[in-house]
Amino acid sequence: MAFTESNFLSLFILLLVILARTTAAHDYADALSKSILFFEGQRSGFLPSDQRQKWRANSGLSDGWTYNVDLTGGYYDAGDNIKFGFPMAFTTTMLSWSVIEFGDNMPPNELRNALVAIRWSTDYLLKTVSQPNRIFVQVGDPNTDHLCWERPEDMDTSRIVYAVDAPNPASDVAGETAAALAAASVAFRSSDPGYSETLLRNAVNAFQFADSYRGAYSDNANVKDAVCPFYCDFDGYQDELLWGAAWLRRATQDENFLNYIQSNGKTLGAEDNINEFGWENKHAGLNVLVSKEVLNGNVESLESYKTSAESFLCTLIPETSSSHIEYTPGGLIYRPGGSNLQHATSIAFLELVYANYLSRTSQTINCGNVQVSAQTLRERAKRQVDYILGDNPLGLSYMVGYGDKYPQHIHHRGSSLPSVNDHPQKIECHEGTIYFNSTNPNPNVHVGAIVGGPGEDDVYGDDRADFRKSEPTTYINAPFVGVLAYFAANP
Repeated sequence: MAFTESNFLSLFILLLVILARTTAAHDYADALSKSILFFEGQRSGFLPSDQRQKWRANSGLSDGWTYNVDLTGGYYDAGDNIKFGFPMAFTTTMLSWSVIEFGDNMPPNELRNALVAIRWSTDYLLKTVSQPNRIFVQVGDPNTDHLCWERPEDMDTSRIVYAVDAPNPASDVAGETAAALAAASVAFRSSDPGYSETLLRNAVNAFQFADSYRGAYSDNANVKDAVCPFYCDFDGYQDELLWGAAWLRRATQDENFLNYIQSNGKTLGAEDNINEFGWENKHAGLNVLVSKEVLNGNVESLESYKTSAESFLCTLIPETSSSHIEYTPGGLIYRPGGSNLQHATSIAFLELVYANYLSRTSQTINCGNVQVSAQTLRERAKRQVDYILGDNPLGLSYMVGYGDKYPQHIHHRGSSLPSVNDHPQKIECHEGTIYFNSTNPNPNVHVGAIVGGPGEDDVYGDDRADFRKSEPTTYINAPFVGVLAYFAANP
């Protein structure tokens, strides 16, 4: 066979990956600490005295005034200054699930920091469901926000509040909010039982709103132009209803929620789109979550969820006949679209969670021609983690501040503009453009931020303008907290 340029390139990439994997082991404990610290750089509201990302200051202090309600706090979703309720709730669910499954692997100080990160969001989410038959789904107009490149401390764009009132539906956001509050109630149960009860009570109310008025929030004319195309619900609201019910079942052990999952599984499409998991599509995560009860031998009637969970996991194993997940030449899970690392972190999380479930019950997965063990799932997850931390063809850590080589030009307003400490004068909307266009590294190192990541060819240009690759998001980091906690304790 002729040795073509394509053959040479593939061999070269393989050699780079091999060399990368022979380097020193990663400091997963350090990466864990930084992955949690990231959330402090995303905070909105009045910052506490123990704020560690010192380049940030107070912002959004009047949020909610148009409704005469306090909607301060919470997180900016990514590199902009908008508080989107849908991804924020998912972020909270995943941070909470990280603590529930892997909190015992965390050093006490990092467990505390993780709970602080969760509470910063749940305090806000409680405000969003504080009024009967209403949920506040967003603060800020993204269309005007995206025209400006300014620090959150300076923002003068519209802080309009978007609410959905019954009987208008918001099953996706309300269902995810129910899941977030229920999961957080489990995470706080031992350290703050009173707060845990508050979270659970509000989770039940949020779920009732979601289930009583069924439909997608992005179908509402009064919010559609503000949430689409940013966090529009493309795949339907049904998965969030099952997801919310599943977390309420975990939190309460109430038979009513078990009955809901059993009776609504087929009608709400529990078996649909099983190869997706993220802020929009919860199916794979739902199936893994529910499978715990089946693996433990508690509820055989949920067997279809276990079957779907294992079908999904089999697709991730290249050696199986059902494999169809795409990988880059360097070994990274790849799905078309932006912020690809959200798939790598969330899928690695599910692999580790299911591996734990298998280990505790001494079971394996039958993937047709291959038996997949807990150890196999852990090895697959570790490859994703190590790729993100630097074992890749570029030798680049995709977590800012970790390792010697990481992105310097991330798509993030607060990181790319001088802090208020260094530049106290206000930077107006369009005055920030010079910083956006600058070839200089961002002046503020957003420690722990994981960017969107490379393309299908493992190439990453470190270009601030290429937001699909260079923008960090809270929902990339959230599942990675649990993943890193596991490997910090089990390197």
